[in-house]
Amino acid sequence: MHNMKKVLVLLTLIATCMTACNSRQQKNSNMEKSNETQVLLETTLGNITVKLYNETPKHRDNFIKLAKEGVYDSTLFHRVIKNFMIQAGDPESKHASDTAMLGNGDVGYTIPAEFNTKFFHKKGVLAAARTGDEVNPERASSGCQFYIVTGRKFSEAQMINMENQMNEARLENVFNTLARQHMKEIYKMRKAGDNEGLLELQDSLEAQAREIVSKEPALKFTPEQIKAYTTVGGAPHLDGAYTIFGEVTDGMDVVEKIEGAKTNRADRPVTDIRILKATVLEN
Repeated sequence: MHNMKKVLVLLTLIATCMTACNSRQQKNSNMEKSNETQVLLETTLGNITVKLYNETPKHRDNFIKLAKEGVYDSTLFHRVIKNFMIQAGDPESKHASDTAMLGNGDVGYTIPAEFNTKFFHKKGVLAAARTGDEVNPERASSGCQFYIVTGRKFSEAQMINMENQMNEARLENVFNTLARQHMKEIYKMRKAGDNEGLLELQDSLEAQAREIVSKEPALKFTPEQIKAYTTVGGAPHLDGAYTIFGEVTDGMDVVEKIEGAKTNRADRPVTDIRILKATVLEN
């Protein structure tokens, strides 16, 4: 009986400790969530509130810095594509004429990519714009331009097809990168009409590309991604290529209003839609 009492006391202590540990873990998790910085974007069509992820600190801190410095105040949503996304943050859009081509403005620096597999392009996420892979192989983000995903819903069959397309595109990108390294050789062969040599080089580069790609796991959507893209929607083809650093917590209806705006051939809204002020909200 005495030993049984010891066992019961020990079990009680273990249970108490586990409860306390779980409570602390939950408290820490809640504190981390509550410490996520939020930014209010007051626009000409209403207010949008976004929270910034702590897992992408460089992008978070930069967005906070620019908001506090007033860089986003008076900028336009200069690129709007229905069932895809709305883009803003070009400093040159503040005083742009109706015919000005926008999208190339910056703040003089880029931000290193901060890819995180837990984040993907579901409807409502905030992500950084950037220049293309051909001039930006490291996929560094624009120092100021960002977009909010609206996207569309997909079927599971479409998701499977997209997986295949994305893997094929990855192979093609590697092949093109290798080909660019042989441009002088390719040019000489073309000039000499050496079609046989070109075909041999092509086969060689394709084999190298397949070997490089085979060393990494194939791109595959997680069950969480498939559930989100088939129910909420988004832009899955962007996953792994652009840094996602936040999401809309309030004002998605405003995002949808902006998305529905009439645009010109350059995807710029015919009637200016402006961020009047960006304000960092205190926790």
